[in-house]
Amino acid sequence: MYHKEDQNMEISAYNTSNKSTHLKKLNHQNNSYFLHEASTIDMMHTSSSNHQTSSDNSSETCHRDQDGKWSSKLLKECAIAISNRDSSKIHHLLWMLNELSSPYGDIDQKLASYFLQALFSKATQSGHKCYKTLSSIAYKNHSFDSARKLILKFQEVSPWTTFGHVASNGAILEALEGEKKLHIIDISNTLCTQWPTLLEALATRNDETPHLKLTIVVTNNSSSVVVMKEVGQRMEKFARLMGVPFELNVISDLKHIRELTKERLGIQEGEAIALNCVGALRRVEVEERESVVQFFKSLSPRVVTFVEEEGDFCSDDFVKGFEECLKFYRIYFEMLEESFPPTSNERLMLERECSRSIVRVLACDHEFDDDEDDVGDYCEKRERGKQWFERLRNEFSPCGFSDDVVDDVKALLKRYQAGWSLVVPQGDDHISGMYLTWKEEPVVWASTWKP
Repeated sequence: MYHKEDQNMEISAYNTSNKSTHLKKLNHQNNSYFLHEASTIDMMHTSSSNHQTSSDNSSETCHRDQDGKWSSKLLKECAIAISNRDSSKIHHLLWMLNELSSPYGDIDQKLASYFLQALFSKATQSGHKCYKTLSSIAYKNHSFDSARKLILKFQEVSPWTTFGHVASNGAILEALEGEKKLHIIDISNTLCTQWPTLLEALATRNDETPHLKLTIVVTNNSSSVVVMKEVGQRMEKFARLMGVPFELNVISDLKHIRELTKERLGIQEGEAIALNCVGALRRVEVEERESVVQFFKSLSPRVVTFVEEEGDFCSDDFVKGFEECLKFYRIYFEMLEESFPPTSNERLMLERECSRSIVRVLACDHEFDDDEDDVGDYCEKRERGKQWFERLRNEFSPCGFSDDVVDDVKALLKRYQAGWSLVVPQGDDHISGMYLTWKEEPVVWASTWKP
């Protein structure tokens, strides 16, 4: 992530000198290819006069944006200029954003900072290289202690992740009640933070404590691989403390979820299988999702729990996709601002973690090929709950959450600040899942399914 302060650039928002010098310093981690930005952008010529007219009209529309936020207006205008291949306007808007943005400022300055990097990468067709650089830095800086502290602090102040944990655990426990051999296949990025409460619930069951096999699937693009050994040791220790017979398997050598096989999962006869997918399918290319869901069905699970963040990043229209992405991250950043103190390091780390996702969604398109050994599944193409529902119902039957699970989620939300609420569709639509909302905006969707 570029940080102007890290380079002591001291760029004032009112200093209009040395435009080209400032523009070439957009990202200190990628200076080697950003130095060529001018020639690359200039190649993006306006193909016809109606492109220019469209850009001008769109500019006026942006200035009338109803949210009244300056970063949204400038960023949308820049996205339109890139879509129209208007090199002059791209130069001007990128420079303006660079002057006004800061990862340490208010929400508008932060959004301008992180989205500027993605827009610059899109304009210079350097998204692939930028993404790989950001991923490499994240991998090198990742450790068990830092990841653990960040996740626990986030769960302490926000139900963004714990909502899905509580809903999924409740559905899994109900579906597998009375079974003696449980096998949970966990395809997620939660570093097992979901499972201690489930182990506690199993330990207090009235009948005989079942044997639990937990299989964690981690694609090798993820820095999570670095910490899974430590996580596994702690899980095994906690299971012994709870008195739950426990077996942990970690599959961490896959590039793509589509490479997963029934044999690799070690499924045995007599096991009651639960498939837990938290943020899993958004990392799969859109055209491959149907086949992955079909593979899930072939595992004959008793229950499938599915949790995804609410957003639609799949549009073929770059500007429309950009607006959806910007809306999603504005909600997320505003939530972080109200959940953490202004000087919180955890908040800054969570915001910086968004940089890779934003670049991947907006600047990488389909650049990655199967020969890349350090990318794997990291598509980040979110879909809305209604879209996931239609996709999943082709292979599974929705069953909805029980009243007990809904009550557990409501009790969870009472632990957090005002602004969070639960939306459960009524009537026949109750089977379509439920939504966690932040100030009436749906942010996470959870659902439960059976074959």
